[in-house]
Amino acid sequence: MSDVAPTADPAVQVHVPAQRPESNGAADKISDAVERATAVSGRVASAVVERLRNEGSLTADRGATTIADEVVEKIAGIAARSVPGVHDLGGDVARVFAGLKERVGLDDASDRGVSVRLDGEQATVEITLVIEYGQVVRTVTEAVRAEVIAAVEKMLSLQVTEVNIKVDDVHVAGPEDGLTRQRQAV
Repeated sequence: MSDVAPTADPAVQVHVPAQRPESNGAADKISDAVERATAVSGRVASAVVERLRNEGSLTADRGATTIADEVVEKIAGIAARSVPGVHDLGGDVARVFAGLKERVGLDDASDRGVSVRLDGEQATVEITLVIEYGQVVRTVTEAVRAEVIAAVEKMLSLQVTEVNIKVDDVHVAGPEDGLTRQRQAV
């Protein structure tokens, strides 16, 4: 085995240590682990950068308006919640954390269960929702889709290219819901 690696310039020699046979592949395993960790951290970094760059942009004669994705998420969430038959937004985990945050007074659930991908003047919206038992899923999801598109396009002048909806759960009203409704009516 050679201890010297050739380079483009013959005057420069780089010392490369030879692998010892007694390593039993430990160096390869470490190298593989480092490569996997680098790949994962690279994906996480790209997701963070993508989230930071996720903004809508509207140009005008005398300047530009930038719309943060959180604004679109909030408007889409409010529009989706306004549709009869929608009980809640978000998946199981999001709803559990929201319940905890609500107990301590920190919950702003208007954009929970909604994510948006903005590209210039176009928006793609992803919504996860819980439907009330007894509602026709197709009817509710089409109403949510229409309401979200109308609200985002009217309020933000963005073109909504897609509204993808995931129905995560069905809410069955229990006796505690009846008490809550009675208290709200009083």
